[in-house]
Amino acid sequence: MAILEASNMVVDIPGRAAGQPFTARILPGQRWGVLGPNGAGKSTLLHTLAGLRPPRSGQVLLDGECLTQLRRRQLAQKLAVVFQERQDSFPATVQETVLIGRHPFLSPWQRESGSDLRLANQAMDALSLRLLSDRLVSTLSGGERQRVAIATALTQQPAIWLADEPTNHLDLHHQVAVMELLHRQAEQGAAVFMCLHDLNLAARWCDHLLLLYPDGELCFGPADTMLVPEALERLYDQKLSVGQINGAPVFVPG
Repeated sequence: MAILEASNMVVDIPGRAAGQPFTARILPGQRWGVLGPNGAGKSTLLHTLAGLRPPRSGQVLLDGECLTQLRRRQLAQKLAVVFQERQDSFPATVQETVLIGRHPFLSPWQRESGSDLRLANQAMDALSLRLLSDRLVSTLSGGERQRVAIATALTQQPAIWLADEPTNHLDLHHQVAVMELLHRQAEQGAAVFMCLHDLNLAARWCDHLLLLYPDGELCFGPADTMLVPEALERLYDQKLSVGQINGAPVFVPG
């Protein structure tokens, strides 16, 4: 288990005045969803929390230590990032790619063990990828590649998931399967922080929400306090109608 903390963090978005500072602790077992319109800075916020870009001000802490004081290998042993899109720098099969999730735990030139291979196989099974294990990733569809990225992170066994649009390119069945997988990860003690475009997925699967407005304003808290039509309509500049299915709110354009 691990705790990721933003302390007076202001995300640095070029051309935009400083936004509202973000101070929060992302705790084991929590499932955070970040909502906002295109260009609001959701991906930039997530990359800043991952230590991939510096904040304009403030800091990010992992178990009380500033990310700038930690080596990337140390970070990768606790924290996994699922990117919205990824480029493959060299040809590799699905299995070879998923095994990359074990690299933070191997010394230079050390080969993966049988245990590493079992973890990779379990991750491929969880994402329905085993039949594709020998396929080159470059030959896969967008949705298949996204499942490979999630399986790679799962093989990493992170204490903290930072996922940028984890359901990107996925059909309805695999969207639900991925959200259920992340829910199980949280139940097992991981912290999950994900940017989402689908308001209804966030309403169903997240217990905390962060609303990120285009001008840098932000608002966050338990999901049931954030799922307020007035706040969401202002967030998306869109009238919404709200219904209930199995006790959960469902939002549709009004």
